[in-house]
Amino acid sequence: MAFISSGYNPDKPMENRITDIGPKKFDQFYPPVIAKNKGKWLYHEILEPGVLVHVSETGDEVYTVRVGAARLMSITLIREACEIADKHCDGCLRFTTRNNIEFMVDSKDKLEPLKQDLASRKFDAGSYKFPLGGTGAGITNIVHTQGWIHCHTPATDASGTVKATMDVLFDDFQNMRLPAKLRVSMACCLNMCGAVHCSDIAILGYHRKPPMIDHEYLNKMCEIPLAVAACPTAAIKPSKTELPDGTKVNTVAVNADRCMYCGNCYTMCPSMPLADTEGDGIVLMAGGKISNRISAPKFSKCVVAFIPNEQPRWPTMTATIKRMVEAYANDANKYERLGDWAERIGWEKFFEKCEIEFTHHLIDDFRDAAYYTWRQTTQFKF
Repeated sequence: MAFISSGYNPDKPMENRITDIGPKKFDQFYPPVIAKNKGKWLYHEILEPGVLVHVSETGDEVYTVRVGAARLMSITLIREACEIADKHCDGCLRFTTRNNIEFMVDSKDKLEPLKQDLASRKFDAGSYKFPLGGTGAGITNIVHTQGWIHCHTPATDASGTVKATMDVLFDDFQNMRLPAKLRVSMACCLNMCGAVHCSDIAILGYHRKPPMIDHEYLNKMCEIPLAVAACPTAAIKPSKTELPDGTKVNTVAVNADRCMYCGNCYTMCPSMPLADTEGDGIVLMAGGKISNRISAPKFSKCVVAFIPNEQPRWPTMTATIKRMVEAYANDANKYERLGDWAERIGWEKFFEKCEIEFTHHLIDDFRDAAYYTWRQTTQFKF
C-alpha cells in the first residue's frame, strides 16, 4: 500500500519514475561545438605543450588547454576550476584518465586569455595551481592509488610519492623533448589498483613481512572463516593459542612461506595488520606499455627490488627515476618507448646507463604455456 499511496502504479512501473542511481548521460555535458561536430573530426595537432587543436570537416575548431591537477582535490580547487570554465569555456571542462583537466574553447581568439588566466593562478608557496603541459612526447600526470590518505593496506604513500616524483620531472611535463610519450604510474601495494603493470616507469609499494596477529582480540573482532577464505595463496588456517594469562582462544596461523603480503586478510580482519615501518617500501618497475605500436604490449619489469620509505620527499626513489628518464631521453630513438629502447640496447645496458645495480632478485623467470601458445598481439608476423 505504501507504493500505491506514493503514486507508484505496478501496471506501469516506469511511469513518472524518478531515480538518482548512476551519473547523468555524458553527452549532456558536451561543449556545444563538441556536440555539433561529434563524429566529424578530421585531425588534431599539438600546437605547443599542453595546447591542442581539433579541426572538423565543417570547419569548426576546438582549442584544448590541458593542465595538471591532483587526483585528490580540495573543494576550493574544484570550485576554482569551475570558475575558470564558466569564465572562458561556457561552463564546460573535462578530466582525462590521468587526472589532467582540459579546458576547451571554440576559437583561437579565446585561447590566449585562457592560457594567461591559468598561468596567473598560483598557490601561496608560488607553485602553479593549473600548470600547462602533459601532451605529446613528454610526461603527463601520474596515475596513482590512495596511499595513506584513504587505503588500509598501503606499503607507501601515493600522493606523497607522486608529488615528489612530479617535482623532479616537472620540466618534462611542460615540454616534449622525449623520444616518445613516457607514462609513469603509482600503486601503493601489490593489489595494484593503480594498474602499474604496463607503464614505462612504475612505482609500487611493497610489503616484505607477513601480517602480525593480535591473538587476544582476533576472535572478538573477526570472522575467522572470512579471514581464511580471503587469502589467495591459502597461507592462513584456523588455529588455537594460549594467551599469557592462560586463556585459550580461537585464532589463525600464517604460513609465512606462502604469504605474498597482499593484505587481503587485514581487509577481512583488523586484528591482522600488515603495515610495518622497516618492512614496507618501494619497488621500481620499467618498460611496460599498452600500445601495439612498433612492438607488442609489454609488462613492466622489476628494476629496483626495494627502496625504503623516505618520507616526505623519497629522495632515493626520485633520484633513481630521474636517472632513468635522462638515460632514456639521451639514448633512445625517436618514437621509441622506454621498453623498446631497453630491449634494443639490452637490459644489461639499461641497468648500466641508468646507474642501477642489478641483483639476482631482478631475474625474470616467469613463463607459462600461454606465453608460448596464445596469440598475444594484433601485430602481423610473416
